[in-house]
This record gives sequence, C-alpha cells and structure tokens, in this order.
Amino acid sequence: MTDRTVTTSDAPTSTRPSPHDYEPPGRARQIATMVWRNLKHIKRQPEMLTDVTIQPVMFVLLFAFVFGGSIRTDSGSYREWLLPGIMAQTMAFSSFIVAIGLNMDLGKGIIDRFRSLPIARSSVLVGRSIYSLIHSSIGIFVMSVTGLAIGWRIRGGVGPALLAFGLLLLFGFAMIWIGVLVGSSMRSPEAVNGLMFTTIFPVTFLANTFAPTEGMVPWLRTVAEWNPVSSLVQAMRELWGNVPPAPADAALPLQHPVLTTLIWSVLITAVVAPLAVRAFVRRTTD
Repeated sequence: MTDRTVTTSDAPTSTRPSPHDYEPPGRARQIATMVWRNLKHIKRQPEMLTDVTIQPVMFVLLFAFVFGGSIRTDSGSYREWLLPGIMAQTMAFSSFIVAIGLNMDLGKGIIDRFRSLPIARSSVLVGRSIYSLIHSSIGIFVMSVTGLAIGWRIRGGVGPALLAFGLLLLFGFAMIWIGVLVGSSMRSPEAVNGLMFTTIFPVTFLANTFAPTEGMVPWLRTVAEWNPVSSLVQAMRELWGNVPPAPADAALPLQHPVLTTLIWSVLITAVVAPLAVRAFVRRTTD
C-alpha cells in the first residue's frame, strides 16, 4: 500500500465568489429596475390610476357638456378646443406624482436602503421620472380615446400630430423636475400636496386651457398668454388643426407657440433640474 500525497492542485477549491468580484449592474439596467419597481405599485394598487383614467374622463365630459354651451371659441367645436387644454393640465399634474412619490420614499427610508446598494443615486430620480411620464401618458391615451368618442379630431398631418405629442412629453419632463425639487424639499406628503395644489392648479387654469384669453382684462390676459401652459396648448391646437393661428393682438408666445414651448421646457429644465438634484442630494445625505 502506497502513501498518496495530496498536492495543492488536488485540494478542493472554494466556489464562493469574493465580494470584490461583484460587478454592479449597468446604469441602464439600474434605471429599468427603478421604473419596474414603480410600475409594480400600479399592479398592487390599481387605484393609483384613477387620476389618469377616471379623473380625465370626468374633466372632459363635464367641461364639454356642462360648460361647452356657454364658452365661445375661435374653433367650430368647443370639444376640439378643449382636449389640448385638459391634456396639458394632466401633464402639468405629473409633477404631483413625482413629488408625492419621492417624498414618501424619503420619509419611509426607502432611499436610505437604495443608498446601501451599489447603484447610482441618479438612477432613482431618472427611474421615477420615466415612470411618471408613462403614468401621465396613460392619461393622455385615455383622454384621446374619450375625445374621439365625443367629436375631437386630429385634422393635421401625421408629422404635426406627433410633434404635438412630443411637445407634451417634453413639457411633462420639465414639470417632473419641479416635482423632484418640491418632493425633496418638503418634509411630509401633506406639505407637498398643499404646496403643489396651491401653485400648479392655478397655473393650469390661469391660461387658455378652458377659456379663451381674449375675454380677460388686459393685465390678466397678458399673464395668461405668457403662461408656459398657454403656449403648449396653443401649439397642440394648431398642430392638430383644431384652431387657426392666434389673433394678431395676442402675446408673442401665442404667435410662435411651438418655439415658445421648446424654449420654456428647456429653460425650466435647465433652471430647476440642478436645484432639484442638489435638494435630493442634500436630503439623502442628512
């Protein structure tokens, strides 16, 4: 019987990976995971879609059939004139979704758990922003179907129609950064809701969303026509062929609504986004 010497090569090797061998997922996968996390909340709580399904339909039907007979516009149909305004209001309210959702995550310590993971902090913001656009787009689709059912039509070409929807999403992206700023700065969902409601709600009404600006007193008409929401609404109406160009006495933003909407969206993003990121970083490093 011979002795067998166990060499190093014969010894079993450990297959357990070293913590240093772990590679975090790429930025795109991190963002996709955050988007999927927020979308799963809809599956578990379908009532979260009421603000982009039931509420827009109620607004469309109420304004179209209750106020439509008493409001005179430069369009042949108030229903065609109305739809772009409600769509712009819905997209402006996307800032609500981001602000309240982000504030709740911060309050519950969810963001602190994310900080312990090997992911970029920006993926949390980008993921929630994309989710908010998806969430609001559902409302736009529902309103489009409702509008088609009551007589709204897109009378322009395919290119202008897609451009109008693109402007809507671009404006929504700018509004999301306002939501990030407010959600990161306020300390409770109640405070977020109070601040957002008292600012965004009047802004969407002090515009050409539901009534023409020509009947307003001069100073109020000037404020309304320089409102970013007004240029967005006018751009969509013209691109969809629902109204003729703005009258000659209208303010400059309504004379060039597409360009003005682009400028407003870029300007809001450029100014608010750095402030929002700074507020988020400060809140998550306290």
